[in-house]
This record gives sequence, structure tokens and C-alpha cells, in this order.
Amino acid sequence: MNIEDLRARLPETAKDMRLNLSNIVRSEHLTERQLYGCLLATAFAARNRELLAAAEGEAATKLSPEDVALVKSVATTMSMNNVYYRFVHLVGNEQYSQMPARLRMQALGGGSEGKVDRELWSIAVSAVNGCGMCITSHEQVLTQHGATREMIQDAVRIAAVVAATAAALDAEAPLNVG
Repeated sequence: MNIEDLRARLPETAKDMRLNLSNIVRSEHLTERQLYGCLLATAFAARNRELLAAAEGEAATKLSPEDVALVKSVATTMSMNNVYYRFVHLVGNEQYSQMPARLRMQALGGGSEGKVDRELWSIAVSAVNGCGMCITSHEQVLTQHGATREMIQDAVRIAAVVAATAAALDAEAPLNVG
């Protein structure tokens, strides 16, 4: 399955998503690795199996198997971080922000090579998961490492379309009422 197959499956109520899905696989600002990494990472975060299968199909033709594994690792790690840091932010108790997280996050490391790519994937997943603290942190790191606003916007635009597509697919899925 690929994005075109998925577009055909979207209901009429998601007509805008059909058009947006066609557009998210093009960017003047992101490299192919960054773009397809954002697509795959956000599909992973959106938790819709049909969408994830389509994103994996697209990514398999554009990313190496090692990159696919790295993207999934970043998405998983960011999903953990988004829950934890959203709690720290929302609880409103400064003491939690002073405590060590004690969460393993090596997928986000790896030195300066590919740093911008990993950060773009991270901000995109954080946008899907709604973690303002993580979004702010990754935006700052991205700008410090030379990412443009247009690059960051493209990553978040991909996240927005993927999240909305997942919502449309989930809403149209048959209910398993037992």
C-alpha cells in the first residue's frame, strides 16, 4: 500500500486530506530523507495501521532500512518523551522539572550527523502528540543547528496532514461492538 492507495480510500468528508496527502510528499525545503522520515515518524505516532502501512510503503522506496529503523526508534522515543514532558509542563509544579527524567533516549543522540533530521522527526511527532514543551525544545535546537522556519513548518505541516488523515480513517472504520 502507498499514499495514493490510501487517498482513494478516504471518504468524501476528507476531501481536503486527499489533496493534502498529495502535497506533503513534495517539499522545497526538506531533503528526501527528512520528508519521508517525517511522514513515517508521524504515521507511527498517529497509530493508524492503514496509514502506517502506506507511509512504510512510501518510505521503503526513499529511505534505507537503517533509516526506517532509526525513524521508528525516534518516533517511539518521542512518544515516551511527549507523555512525560507534557505531564511535567501541565502539572504546574516546578519541582517535577528539577527532577531527572531517568528515561533512556539514545535514539535522539548520535552526534551531529543527521541531527537536524532527527530533530525534524522529533518535532513532527511532538506536534502529533501535542507536547508543547517538546515542540519548543526541538524548535530551539533546530534553529541552533541551522534549520529554517520553512523546514520546521514543512515538518509540522506533514504532521498535521498525517494526524488528520489518521482521524478520518479511524472515524470511518467499522466499530467492533461485541
